[in-house]
Amino acid sequence: MPRKMKYDYFKAFESQVDIALAEADLLITVIRDFTTAEAVKDILPEAHDLEHRGDTINHNIYTALATDFITPIDRDDILQIAQALDNVIDYIEDVIRMFYVMDVHFMHRDLEQVGILIKKSCEALKVGMREFTNFKKSATFKRVLVEVNDYEEEADRLYDEMTHNLYTKDADNPLRVIVWSRIFAKIEKCSDACEHVADIMGTVLLKNS
Repeated sequence: MPRKMKYDYFKAFESQVDIALAEADLLITVIRDFTTAEAVKDILPEAHDLEHRGDTINHNIYTALATDFITPIDRDDILQIAQALDNVIDYIEDVIRMFYVMDVHFMHRDLEQVGILIKKSCEALKVGMREFTNFKKSATFKRVLVEVNDYEEEADRLYDEMTHNLYTKDADNPLRVIVWSRIFAKIEKCSDACEHVADIMGTVLLKNS
C-alpha cells in the first residue's frame, strides 16, 4: 500500500500566498493613507507578524521534506517555490519598513499602481496554487503564469517611468534621489519575485509534461 504524504505542500503554498496577499494589501494601505514616517512605524509590527508567519510555514515545509518519503513534485522544486514565496513576503515587508527607516516625508502616488500589480500577481499565484494538484491538465494553471509575467512587465514599465521622472525632476535634490531610487528598486524587486515564483511553477510543468 502506497505511503501517504504527511504534509500538504500545495496547501502550504496557498497559505504562503495568502500571507503575501495580506502583506500586499498592507503595502497599498500604507501608500494610500501615508501621513508621516512615524505613522508607518505603528504598522511595522503587523507587517513583521505577517513575515514571521511566512517564515514559520517555510520552516514547516523544510521540516516536512526531511521526513516525507513521497512528495507530489520534485523536492528541489518544492524548496525553490517555498523560498521564492517567502522572498515575496520578505520584500513587501522591506518596502513598508523603508518608508519608516528612510524617513520619507511624502508618498509617490505612482507606487500605488505598482502595489496593485503586486497584489494582482499574488492573486494569480493563489489561483495557480489551487490548480497545482492538477497542473498537468489545467489550462488555468498555465494562464495564470502568463498573467503574472504580464503584471511584471507592467511593473517594469512603471518603474522605468518613476525612475526617469525622479532623475529628471528631482536632480537638484540628491538625498531625495537616493532615498526614492532605493524604494523604487525594492518595490520592483517584489514584482520580480512574484514572476520568479511563476517561472518555477512553469519549470515544474515542463519537467512533468
